[in-house]
Amino acid sequence: MNSGAALELVSVSKTYGHTQALDEVSLAIQSSQFVGLLGQNGAGKTTLFQLLTGLFNSDSGQIRVCGHDIRRYPIAALSSIGVVFQQSTLDLDLTVQGNLKFHCLLHGLSRSQVENRISSELERFDMTAVRHQPVRSLSGGNRRKIELIRSLLHRPRLLLMDEATVGLDPESRKALVNYVISLCKERDLAVLWSTHIVEELHQAERVIVLDRGRMLADASPCELQAQVSNGDGSLSEAFLQLINLNKTTGVVHEHAG
Repeated sequence: MNSGAALELVSVSKTYGHTQALDEVSLAIQSSQFVGLLGQNGAGKTTLFQLLTGLFNSDSGQIRVCGHDIRRYPIAALSSIGVVFQQSTLDLDLTVQGNLKFHCLLHGLSRSQVENRISSELERFDMTAVRHQPVRSLSGGNRRKIELIRSLLHRPRLLLMDEATVGLDPESRKALVNYVISLCKERDLAVLWSTHIVEELHQAERVIVLDRGRMLADASPCELQAQVSNGDGSLSEAFLQLINLNKTTGVVHEHAG
């Protein structure tokens, strides 16, 4: 086990009926790393995030967050995680302040901490002007920013981004990726960014490719391109070649790291 990892999975498997949603998945993410999780619909990304957020337990294997086994010490593990889900979980009728304050209180922050952290995070993201507006009045991009701010208020060590750019225009998607990458270094934050949009991961330190529950690759974008397409194609082409190779031959590509 890598005790210094922000997130570590060892041989994690999960089935639903006759469907093998995850098959012996192992990975580790260190602090300050921005790691992409890439896969088509049905690849197992959603199942993995359900396990990481404690919604379900794995059938076998081990998940540790900042050294805490998620089965044995769920409170310690989950308190170290911030999450932005694919579907918005903001209360549209509450103000931005109301949504953020509720999250802080759930994590047991004091009144002074609540005020200081909300103010500093809103300022960091240049969102102070919307503090007292109802969330319903915000654009899709600004709602995503508020969800990201909310996920950071309790100072997590691991940030999970679950298809967080769904519904955003290309400019807003790019801005959100850049925001999160900057947070990695500023806050020593580990990030697992799940997506099916390959272009979002060009700046990732590593790209993990899932297909039908199996991990096909764990490599930098450049390494992934070189392994699959001899470095001549784009990251998107390398991803599609890898998926097609797995479908036609059942051969799983070797991990690079």
